[in-house]
Amino acid sequence: MLEAPRNSADTPMRAAVVSIAAALAMSLLADTACAHEPAGHQRASVPGRAPSPISVPLDAPSRATLQRHPVPVPGDGRTLQCEGVALSALLQVSGAMPDTPLDTAHLDRYVLVSARTGERAVFSLGELDVMLGNRAVYLLDRCEGAPLDDDDGPLRLLVADDSRPARSLRQIDAITVVAAP
Repeated sequence: MLEAPRNSADTPMRAAVVSIAAALAMSLLADTACAHEPAGHQRASVPGRAPSPISVPLDAPSRATLQRHPVPVPGDGRTLQCEGVALSALLQVSGAMPDTPLDTAHLDRYVLVSARTGERAVFSLGELDVMLGNRAVYLLDRCEGAPLDDDDGPLRLLVADDSRPARSLRQIDAITVVAAP
């Protein structure tokens, strides 16, 4: 239990510590709740809202019907000619994102992209929606005419218009759409 401050100098410091501790606890609870949900578990649905979380299939048949895009990938002093599918199209075909402009019921959702390396990147659905953010994000599976090797693939995420490639991950192994708590 917290004691009353002994002098006025303790009050701001104590308030800051309590705020940070509360934020940390909320973050840990959210992570723990998601990590302990059984596979396929979906939260109670609200009318007009999709269930959450939604695991997006990454297999080749799920991507086969989608339009392929040529995507230049700069790096190591040269530009690779790669190709893949738009992340928004994959989300739409999997039912994780509507194929119509987003409404308020979907604006609390985010896309969590995870790699085998442990790295993760997050996007809001609004950021990917063509009528809102229209962010060009691609899931690549080929570069220079060949499938990606084990160091890069089997799938690679590329955010075409980010200033630096911090969210352009290699070795993608999971994409999940989650409603924010």
